[in-house]
Amino acid sequence: MEKNSLPNVLEEQLRECFGRVAWSHKTHEKCSDLLNTRLNRIKLWQIIISAITTTGIIAAVFGQSKEIGILSAVLSFVLTVLNTYVKQYDLGGLAQKHADAAVDLWNMRESYLSLLTDIRSGCVENDEIRKHRDNLQEKLLEIYKGSPRTIAKAYKNATKALKKLEELTFSDAEIDAILPIALRKAENSG
Repeated sequence: MEKNSLPNVLEEQLRECFGRVAWSHKTHEKCSDLLNTRLNRIKLWQIIISAITTTGIIAAVFGQSKEIGILSAVLSFVLTVLNTYVKQYDLGGLAQKHADAAVDLWNMRESYLSLLTDIRSGCVENDEIRKHRDNLQEKLLEIYKGSPRTIAKAYKNATKALKKLEELTFSDAEIDAILPIALRKAENSG
């Protein structure tokens, strides 16, 4: 194998790793968002059903309405089911684990991006590239070992975010808008 083709092969592999990590990062972010939304909805329904049940019980006791008592009993059962679900599946804890995984994966994504930048700038040797790649791979394995499994809807949302909404890409104008004037491309290109 020619020495010149080796960096291209390494770069291609690292680009592939970068893409997978970027996708995993976004999927864990979306999974955390979905679980937090689900938890907030359940908690809202717990409050609503609890309030209706309490009101129904008071109305049944003082108004002597059998129908309101039956409705209150049914709603109380539904509330028990919701409470059991929330107790059995710690959605808040699971959402936090996904958020933590996303933060760790963000760091890995940026590390891959930095290595790719170093390769393109020609400031790293092949042995150094391989050593850094292997180190990143070991760190990535540890992150994946401790990460919860994602759900299909999170992957679908991540795909939309990355492909259609381009959440990881910025135009020069968008970057210039948040940089100091001295660092802007548009200000310094003429």
